[in-house]
Amino acid sequence: MNTAKEIFERGLLEYSLVLFLSYLCMAVISVVHIMAYLKKNSFVDYNIILKSPLAPSVSLIVPCYNEGRSIVENVNSLLALHYGKLELIIVNDGSSDDTMEKLINSFGLRPAELYVKNHIATKPIIGIYKSTNPSYKHLVIVDKVNGGKSDALNVGINVSTNRLISCIDADCIVEKDALLKMVKPFIENTKSKVIAAGGVIHCANSCEIENGNIVKVHIPENFLARAQVLEYIRAFLLGRMAWSKLNGLLIISGAFGMFEKEIVIKAGGYNIHTVGEDMELVVRMRKYMHSIDQTYKVEYIPDPLCWTEVPTTYKILGRQRNRWSRGLIETLGMHKDLFFNRKYGILGMLSYPYWIFFEWLASIVEFSGWFYFAVVVTLTTDRWLFFLLLLGAVYCFSLMFSMFAILMEEISYNRYKSKKDIIKLIVTAVIEPIYFHPFVVYWALQGNWDKLVGNNDWGVMVRKGFSKTKIKTNLNDATAKV
Repeated sequence: MNTAKEIFERGLLEYSLVLFLSYLCMAVISVVHIMAYLKKNSFVDYNIILKSPLAPSVSLIVPCYNEGRSIVENVNSLLALHYGKLELIIVNDGSSDDTMEKLINSFGLRPAELYVKNHIATKPIIGIYKSTNPSYKHLVIVDKVNGGKSDALNVGINVSTNRLISCIDADCIVEKDALLKMVKPFIENTKSKVIAAGGVIHCANSCEIENGNIVKVHIPENFLARAQVLEYIRAFLLGRMAWSKLNGLLIISGAFGMFEKEIVIKAGGYNIHTVGEDMELVVRMRKYMHSIDQTYKVEYIPDPLCWTEVPTTYKILGRQRNRWSRGLIETLGMHKDLFFNRKYGILGMLSYPYWIFFEWLASIVEFSGWFYFAVVVTLTTDRWLFFLLLLGAVYCFSLMFSMFAILMEEISYNRYKSKKDIIKLIVTAVIEPIYFHPFVVYWALQGNWDKLVGNNDWGVMVRKGFSKTKIKTNLNDATAKV
């Protein structure tokens, strides 16, 4: 029994040390490359891309379901993006509200006869519409039978006519120059083919919005939203940048990403049988590139390109994290042949194993560790000191990492300029490991259990949406449809 206890405790300690070390390594890599990116980008004139006849054409695909409350404002905002060769495709996925009616009335739509290449099998298209107003000549509206987000995206891919596709959630706010920054990796990288690119997603809760644009950034008043701001900063600035530079990035956020359409089609498009379609597509595209033995890259841009509402209630946030966990398990299960497979290089030898051990298993290991020490401390009196030291070490590391992430945010893009906002973020970093993180672990475990028993429900996500009556909209009470 003593031997088993020693093995478990040593294994838990070694696991934690390796995890902490990996976080530190990724943070160092990210910082170095973010600083290099900022220095290099300070000399970039994006107007050159905007005016260049050689700039790649982009089809922006927006799936929507029951977005009648804000769809007109969102479309107008997307039409105002700074990019010349842009095709905007809105895919109405069988909405049961007045989404389609509002689109028809607001943009003067009429049925159009467009040739659609059925590269990817989808639910039937009911109709395709274009506007009679020349101002909206680049707008295409597709009405289809309900089939889910992945199916709607696949329809958009079939309808699209441009080289690059960019997929975005209908309820997101995109920076006006986001597409200019997103296409840059596809233009400048000549040594290897860029197949996908993503950027930073920021939290829009409590921000001031005018006509679909963020005009003033605030830290959310809601604690859950603030905790997610910290998560996003750590994940995007100190995680994905490092994986991008190692060419081991496995996920482009479903909220906003750009892809080489030809590779997406050859890889089979979005998988309609998983709730983690964004990650699964990137993994499949990477496997395809290995199968044809072509060098490639999945790029990450540290620019804040997209803003989205995040959940502000435990119920909605729990559904989201449950779905994320199930999506991760599904993707890892579908592509288990990658596990330590030298054929796939960094993808098989580093990225996939890392996601197995330190993304999927992390919540299980953490729960097992805390449960074990709770039992041991309850039954014995000689382990209190070790338990407290371990607890203190984990807390201090978590706090240090969050503080470092806040520092990097301020050094790089400094979106939160108010001292009051920074203080709120720091206070949240102090509280988060104790009050918020245990819920994250619980929701991840719940996702594992639901996957085990076969619960594949997407989960109803309620969104308050952008106000149509106010010029400035406060999103403090909004919840996310993610």
